[in-house]
Amino acid sequence: MAGPQFSAPSRTRAGTPTSGVIHVRTRLTSDFTVLANALVQRPGSAVTIGVAAYVASLPDGAPVSIAALCEHFSEGEILISRALRELEGAGYLERRRERGPDGRVRTRTYFHDVPPGDDDPDPTPTPRRRRPPAPERVPVPAPRAAADVTPTAPNPTPAPTPAPLPAVVRSPQPSPPPPARTSLAEADPRAVRLLASLRAVDPRLILSETEAARLAPDVTRWLAAGVAPARLTETLTAGLPDRLVARPARILAFRLGEPPLPAPVQAPPPAKPVVLPFQTCDGCERAFRAAAPGLCRDCRTADEGALSAAC
Repeated sequence: MAGPQFSAPSRTRAGTPTSGVIHVRTRLTSDFTVLANALVQRPGSAVTIGVAAYVASLPDGAPVSIAALCEHFSEGEILISRALRELEGAGYLERRRERGPDGRVRTRTYFHDVPPGDDDPDPTPTPRRRRPPAPERVPVPAPRAAADVTPTAPNPTPAPTPAPLPAVVRSPQPSPPPPARTSLAEADPRAVRLLASLRAVDPRLILSETEAARLAPDVTRWLAAGVAPARLTETLTAGLPDRLVARPARILAFRLGEPPLPAPVQAPPPAKPVVLPFQTCDGCERAFRAAAPGLCRDCRTADEGALSAAC
């Protein structure tokens, strides 16, 4: 007789779901916390549910400030502060300002297993609004073309022929005199040196004496406008095409014909905004940005109102 086969898979019980989670229940008699399904199954951030479960498991009087929660969880102050705000907005967390026996106003934190006024703690899905159906498009028949009616124009009356004007004999105007050529010796020496140095930047910018003498007045005008020689050289040589179709003198004359460009003014870099660190309010234990620890704006306003009322 063969022995029992321990490697055979066990048979599932009747009624066990074929997919999804299967709970293995264990009856707990100590060290456990009862949570409502409306809180545990609340849609949204998992950090919010985790913070709520942790706060619900703490005894009365345990600190639940942002600093104390950050020491327990690995999340930072921003996520913890956001989770506390969500719990407070949902009604699970309540902060009350109460006056103690010593007369000081303190903030007490209350945690509700079920939000006040919530008779049904089970979460109910919110029905989604369906979009109204788009209106059907009804084809509109095209308007019929009107019959072409060509109005009969009356016969125009012929205009009288004007009398011929007498011929005007124009006397030949004298042609303008040719511009006087400037010799290279009369040109500005600074402009001549700048034009001659262009071939060191681009070997294709070779100018004859006549071309240099014709371009020298324009170079002098740019230098008189306050343009530095280095900047003018860059303006004349930058962005030239790989193949020069026209002569270099014509390209330089076109660029020198533009008005002199003013020197660019470099704007100072914008100052970086000062980001204040997060501080925990001594009154309501909320996170706020400030240079030093203390009270937030709401707590300061409440304290000033309490002092004015006491006075």
